[in-house]
Amino acid sequence: MSARVLLPWTDIDVPEGIGAACYDGVGAPPADLGDVEFYVLPYDRGPEPPQLIKELPSLRVVQSLSAGVETLVPLLPGGVRLANGRGLHDLSVAEHALALIHAAQRDLPRWFAQQTRGEWVREHTRSLADSRVLLVGYGSIGQAIERQLVAAEAVVTRVASRPRPAEDVRGVEELPDLLPGADIVVLILPDTPATRGLIGPDELAALPDDALLINVGRGTAIDTDALVTETRTGRLRAGLDVVDPEPLPADHPLWTVPGVVVTPHIAGGSASFYPRAKKLVAEQLRRYVQGEDLLNLVEI
Repeated sequence: MSARVLLPWTDIDVPEGIGAACYDGVGAPPADLGDVEFYVLPYDRGPEPPQLIKELPSLRVVQSLSAGVETLVPLLPGGVRLANGRGLHDLSVAEHALALIHAAQRDLPRWFAQQTRGEWVREHTRSLADSRVLLVGYGSIGQAIERQLVAAEAVVTRVASRPRPAEDVRGVEELPDLLPGADIVVLILPDTPATRGLIGPDELAALPDDALLINVGRGTAIDTDALVTETRTGRLRAGLDVVDPEPLPADHPLWTVPGVVVTPHIAGGSASFYPRAKKLVAEQLRRYVQGEDLLNLVEI
């Protein structure tokens, strides 16, 4: 049977009546994909798999396993629907955001360095409990982070692109008033014209001394040069899973600034992601075959 579905893994339940080919994003894709209607993009495999979109003349649906799909939209031919991976990464990213916060608040890099030297030097540290946290980006990932922050007894203020008074969500235009009262700011933002440079020199200057900035959304939300300036003095601290530019060049100062923890954009890729992703793909294929509405469709 000719392939009609292109999948990143072979162990996905495919409904009867359609064929499937596998492309994991490594090496060359299978030949003769002219009848592929449904393409599930390999996750975290770089820019090559999305380029295949333009070579699938029968394509009807692209399923991304990432929540952010801003780079895919320009690649879509007319009439092709796009679905994202909303919900797949919620717990993975929440875990990582909390790990960055705990690492910074409890001085874990310091203790790790002491361990390598065999030193036993004790000192009390900061805490997450009772910290005032601004959660900027209150979607499904932000809500997952909030649950863990609340369990840690932090004081959370929700911020989104627009205020939602019924949900006690503040609008992003209120940030100038909110930043001076924040101990920790967590960014979970997409890369859009409205979010690029949202946290610039003025916003960083508004934060109190010793505040912590966590970014698990997109690196473009922060003015990197301004962040380097503020962290180099020791006035602010940061935990960054995403940066701008990305990848971060080996000689970039953020690698070595004290008080800054950098991880290489891996927040969403934990073990919990894969079974959830396979379950979503199987459900999407079932819906596609039966003519039902697909989940997580992106408005283009």
